[in-house]
Amino acid sequence: MSTDFSCLVLSVVRRIPPGRVATYGDVAEMAGHPRASRAVGNIMRECRDRDVPCHRVVGAGGALGGYGGNLELKRSLLRAEGIIVVGCRIRSFAAVRVGQ
Repeated sequence: MSTDFSCLVLSVVRRIPPGRVATYGDVAEMAGHPRASRAVGNIMRECRDRDVPCHRVVGAGGALGGYGGNLELKRSLLRAEGIIVVGCRIRSFAAVRVGQ
């Protein structure tokens, strides 16, 4: 079941360019619901659309957050786009964060 909010969130995430990231909170704010970061996380967890770059949505402060339990895949996808990931954090997070 897809809600209007889910569709809006997925639309926002599709617009995150390669080599850039946004936090769950950033996505919620861009979708018009700044306090809905947890809902964004739930939508990302359930998303199976290959055209939605869910790996570009990260936790606050550049933490990788979840990715269906496959953080190594998320780390690899981000690195392939030129984002430097050290452990479970993005290095120079502010420089690759959308809108920053």
